[in-house]
Amino acid sequence: MKHKVMARRRKKAPEEAHNQDRWMVSYADFVTLLFAFFVVMYSISSVNEGKYKTLSNSIGDAFSDKNQSSDVAETIPIGAPPTVIQPIPLDNPTAVEVEKRRELSDEILKERRELEQVSDQFKEVLAPFIDDKLVSVKKNDYWIELEMNSEMLFLSGEAELSKTVIPILSKVAEVIKPLPNVINVEGHTDDVPIVNVKFRSNWDLSSARATSVVHELVKDGISPARLSAIGYGEFHPVADNKLDQGRFKNRRVVIVLMSQAFARYGANDEERAKLLNLAPTAKPDAPVVQ
Repeated sequence: MKHKVMARRRKKAPEEAHNQDRWMVSYADFVTLLFAFFVVMYSISSVNEGKYKTLSNSIGDAFSDKNQSSDVAETIPIGAPPTVIQPIPLDNPTAVEVEKRRELSDEILKERRELEQVSDQFKEVLAPFIDDKLVSVKKNDYWIELEMNSEMLFLSGEAELSKTVIPILSKVAEVIKPLPNVINVEGHTDDVPIVNVKFRSNWDLSSARATSVVHELVKDGISPARLSAIGYGEFHPVADNKLDQGRFKNRRVVIVLMSQAFARYGANDEERAKLLNLAPTAKPDAPVVQ
């Protein structure tokens, strides 16, 4: 009897009924999320559209004609043809012009060869003084510098040429006499102030020394129209004036044989342009191209 009661008590409880509508909860959540997604996308698209309109209006105002009062921005056409850059016309020299330029270049080269020959002649005639470092010859394409130390030309503080240097200047004159080039004679001093009643400053002394050399070259047959005397004083040193050796180098006279292209009186504008291989200068009534 007891066993029957226990058996009855062990009977399984009735199973709960299965809920067939639980999927609707998940579906509702999915729909809610999908709705939220489309709301966010719509809000983003609305903001971009506003920014686009603002940017479009700003660009239209910037490129629109200032003289027009219209508030509507002009549309920039897409695919418009690019701006055509016109080529700059270049001179096409004729055969005659090319030949003329070649002749001008030949004349410049001819003068350079002549200056080269003069430089070699100076070195040959003045070789002993060059070895003693009293004379130096410097050549450029457009001039030759014959530098002579003042110690071999003048006494200290004087502008009268020494008698021993007159034959040397005569040899220099023989070299340059056949040429048409102009000659600049430059006087230089050191920076020690001169104490002499004859000269107020080193400028006066350097100018007087250059003038003395010019007069001697005229005596040797050089045309006065080719000569000029220039005094630089102490203002163009080639060495340190603080040293005795430097002051010795700075006291000098330089004879400069100039190319006709750079001479002030040796050639007119047309001849100078010819020697420099330049086009002739425009006439006053010719239009000037900016």
